[in-house]
Amino acid sequence: MALMITDECINCDVCEPECPNQAISMGAEFYEIDPGKCTECVGHFDEPQCVQVCPVECIPVNPQQVEDKETLWRKYRRLMADQPV
Repeated sequence: MALMITDECINCDVCEPECPNQAISMGAEFYEIDPGKCTECVGHFDEPQCVQVCPVECIPVNPQQVEDKETLWRKYRRLMADQPV
């Protein structure tokens, strides 16, 4: 499952630099997570780093982007293959 940032976001800027996949960026009003890049930190960390640092706990699982662990691993491998060497 990819994560999402709710409208409770206070734009504190702590989540964006923590994302190893660069999936977090500023949206029109608050930060957003690109579900095509979010692996919930699978391949990098045991827990999603953005969730760990969020002071207002506004980063739940996106119910419209349900992915199992294997799907997240495949996405991680695809993203890593696309990285320049």
